Amino acid sequence: MNITLEQAEKVIAAAKKKAKEIDTKMNICVVDGGANQVAFVRMDGAWLGSADIALKKAKTARFFDMPSGEIGKLSQPGESLYNIEHSNGGLISFPGGVLIKNKNGDIIGAVGVSGSVVENDHAVATAGSEAL
Repeated sequence: MNITLEQAEKVIAAAKKKAKEIDTKMNICVVDGGANQVAFVRMDGAWLGSADIALKKAKTARFFDMPSGEIGKLSQPGESLYNIEHSNGGLISFPGGVLIKNKNGDIIGAVGVSGSVVENDHAVATAGSEAL
């Protein structure tokens, strides 16, 4: 099961709305069930360097079926996934990548957001993921 372009656009619209509400500029990326990019937007004035981070946050969430921030907790020294961020061409192990599920609870993709502090990134990604 994969997210459709129409669904991805709804995710992006909800994420953009949340970003505007908290007065921040974001890069927002949606990937499908296979971690392939479906949609992307860079809000006017958002950091260019955050575009790649948004994609990697979405991929990280989908690769391991958990929010990217949870990978961060497990990848600390002494934890079970220490150094995992160096796998898969580079992962992002801090908040801002969230799974997207359909109405049946099946994972159909993920959204990654970058451009502010990680708490804002996570809030915007969560708002996007809840759009469906």
